[in-house]
Amino acid sequence: MRNCTTESSWLHKAALFELLSLGLRLPTPELAEALSSGAYTDALKELAELNGIAPDELSLALAELAAYAGTGVDVLFHELRTEYTHLYVGAPKPAVSPYAGIWWAREAGVEPLLFVNRESLAVERFMRSCGIGQPEGTNEPLDHIASELEFLQYLCLIRAGATLPPELPDDFSLPEAAFENFSATHFASWSKEFAEATIKEARAPFYRAVGRMLASLS
Repeated sequence: MRNCTTESSWLHKAALFELLSLGLRLPTPELAEALSSGAYTDALKELAELNGIAPDELSLALAELAAYAGTGVDVLFHELRTEYTHLYVGAPKPAVSPYAGIWWAREAGVEPLLFVNRESLAVERFMRSCGIGQPEGTNEPLDHIASELEFLQYLCLIRAGATLPPELPDDFSLPEAAFENFSATHFASWSKEFAEATIKEARAPFYRAVGRMLASLS
């Protein structure tokens, strides 16, 4: 992915992280509408090109998304929800875990427990050091793939001067340094494997497309 050197480059990167995070959260009718109308596809194409994603990978992703043009929103929403559940929720377990700590535990050969494994706690500490905590009224682990993408988006927006949280910890490092640190230490350690597993396990073209774009970030 192209290095960011200007405020506009950081904004482009933030927008791509946001788009991918939307695709890796529980699907909404708004997402189904964006896919049916082509708005999601158009945004992905523009942002991938602005961020220097490999043309071959982008072409494959766009070919996947072309299947949704004009599909009824209700039908599409049901398909996305069903596939999201299969991939990332599962019964008794998901085809692909969306939590960094689970991937870390498998690699370390220890019991994969949410919240209380070393990686999920490290991610939570890192985010808190940058002014981000658990959203009020939720208990979603902060090491969810979508949460990590949203956190990278947040750091990009701060670096671009587009947002400033109401209060930052005294020991908050420069946003660019925090971005590079989190990317290398936490995100890159599992996101590509997660993306490749999603491409392999997905039955719906949308998730294969998102997986391809996510893999291209590494």
